[in-house]
Amino acid sequence: MKPLEQLTRKNIWNLAPYSSARNEYAGREARVFLDANENPYNQPFNRYPDPLQLELKDALSRLKRVPAECIFLGNGSDEAIDLPYRCFCEPGVDNVVAIEPTYGMYKVCADINNVEYRTVLLDDNFQTTAEKLLAATDDHTKIIWLCTPNNPTGNCLNRFEIIKVIEQFQGLVIVDEAYSEFSSQQPLRTELGQYPNLIVLNTMSKAWGCAAIRLGMAFATKEIIDIFNKVKYPYNVNLLTQQQALEALKRPIDVEEWVKVLLQERTRMMDAFAILPICEKVYHTDANFFLAKMTDANSIYNYLVDRGIIVRNRSRIQLCNNCLRITIGTKTENSELIAALRQYL
Repeated sequence: MKPLEQLTRKNIWNLAPYSSARNEYAGREARVFLDANENPYNQPFNRYPDPLQLELKDALSRLKRVPAECIFLGNGSDEAIDLPYRCFCEPGVDNVVAIEPTYGMYKVCADINNVEYRTVLLDDNFQTTAEKLLAATDDHTKIIWLCTPNNPTGNCLNRFEIIKVIEQFQGLVIVDEAYSEFSSQQPLRTELGQYPNLIVLNTMSKAWGCAAIRLGMAFATKEIIDIFNKVKYPYNVNLLTQQQALEALKRPIDVEEWVKVLLQERTRMMDAFAILPICEKVYHTDANFFLAKMTDANSIYNYLVDRGIIVRNRSRIQLCNNCLRITIGTKTENSELIAALRQYL
């Protein structure tokens, strides 16, 4: 890995971050707050939230087995996806490499930040190699994006190849593990200490059932997290999100039960799709969704919409022609989908 100072945009490395009122007295007890021009009434919503979310990070640290100082929390994973571009990629100069197909926000954020986005097409098994990914890089490649389990394909990428990329690439490797709770593969966040150029993303939106509160997270070395904290908006995670996340983290047994049920339903749904005359192939998945190749995805999608059932039509994405992406819902919702598809003519 190149020195972090070389990977970071010069203006960001030299940036003096905004110092909020709540940062300046950190570490000392306080009772009277007359520093932030707040209204003293309507507690607790009148006060700005903790800008570094320390209580929440402590709770996540115990659960995720990552030091609190190595955790960044953002307004959904989207903030954690956008920040690396803003911190490390010089607009109009640098580039990133990503697999294709994959989660669309990596490219959207690249386009917003005027950063070239290079893709490496997956093979027919939705896999790639370190050799192919590294061959797409040059001296201006700052980031390689990998999503595992991958969206929309659902499968985990080859772990051996991921490790080779991390070890051989001189820039940053970002591994998005949004769906890791549904996979049997060991999360890479547990190996952060071995790889100073690794950033791992995770979210409260999937297994934890908290998509509405918009809480994403990034795990990396303290040095990388410190750079993120320099650039992020001062109060990027609001009080309500922090409170709800803390409440959710008190119920990990609920999440374990949800995941167990969803995996059972995933098997049932994939088996049911496999015998539908209108389904040509069901792809292996390690996530809470699966990809199915249909005889006419556009027509089937519209048929389902007319019946108030919404799935994702991925037909316009490379390697996903005529494919629908099916999220696993409740048993009732899943059964309604299967019943509708059995009536399709």
